[in-house]
Amino acid sequence: MEKEQARTPKTARSKWQLIEVIGILLVFGSLVVLLFAPNSLSKLFDTMIKEVKPVVVDIFLTSEVGIAIIVSVVVGRLLERLGFTDGLIRLFVPIMKWFKINPSVIIPSVYNILGDINAAGKISGPILVKANATKAEQKIAVATMIQSPQSFATFVLGLIALTAFGIRAFPLVILSIFVPIIVVPFLLSRTIYRDTKKVDLEELPRFTPNTRFLNTIFSSAKEGVELLFLIIIPAVAAVFFFIGALKFFGLWGPIESGLSSVLTILSIEPGTGIVSILAAPTLAVAQLADLASTIDPRLIVGSFVLANSGLPLSVIFGQIPVTWAETSNLNEREALEAAIVGMVLRFITACVLGYFLTPFLV
Repeated sequence: MEKEQARTPKTARSKWQLIEVIGILLVFGSLVVLLFAPNSLSKLFDTMIKEVKPVVVDIFLTSEVGIAIIVSVVVGRLLERLGFTDGLIRLFVPIMKWFKINPSVIIPSVYNILGDINAAGKISGPILVKANATKAEQKIAVATMIQSPQSFATFVLGLIALTAFGIRAFPLVILSIFVPIIVVPFLLSRTIYRDTKKVDLEELPRFTPNTRFLNTIFSSAKEGVELLFLIIIPAVAAVFFFIGALKFFGLWGPIESGLSSVLTILSIEPGTGIVSILAAPTLAVAQLADLASTIDPRLIVGSFVLANSGLPLSVIFGQIPVTWAETSNLNEREALEAAIVGMVLRFITACVLGYFLTPFLV
């Protein structure tokens, strides 16, 4: 009997698995490459490193962006400690009660505008859980958060760019940033994410913590550093690692060319649009003001709307799933799906406002 039990695992282990076949092919493929093209692997690694380094080092480590993330966590936690969240809940309970949605879904968007999208997820995820928001409502919160600028710096630089082109900012800001905070939860609750419920103010807890102010400042600074180095930078490095691999195999050129054509059709200036999608929206809106004044204003409007969103893709596919899986009831796949839904809505908003609102802004 013991001998039969001992044979069973050996028999199971002797069977070939698909992953073992792939591993063997990789081993032989690597040997062939080392034999006939020994420089290929070094060129592959060099291409990927050159793709990752400018974003990780130049943007997040040595520029203001990394510091902004840490500072935004501190600001967000201070606002939370000073009753900002409870004030928001008071304001939005009547509207969201009418929509039959938990009012906490708008909190990530507001923290996103005031601080940073990563800090917004870190702070708002536990608030949604504490407010007993359903999974559908948490997904609505993620999708709605994508509609607002991922840092306050992006918003301010965008206003400067609009002024440089003589575009009236007030109607555009209202329609592209503040109206979606109300409209998107309503649309999603009636279509994709219907498991929502009306919540009275009396059913919600108070969200203002009782921690001491000095403790809040130092603990939030530590939290910001952990967010930057343990979540954001690894996620960004992973995304640009794959872009570097695509560049090495010659696949990224056609993808980039096709992306430029699509962005132009969607009334988004292709150069800054690609920067928003792949690198940093803050950098994109800074570049908008330097463009030639002869560019079609609708492209500027579309680029402004797109940049003031949850982009770049490293945030959508890396940082949001990781951050929200840690702080909310959503797993990484659910958070990613909600972020993609929000991004699709943002592209639609950019296209519609670019084509139909621009004539009234110039």
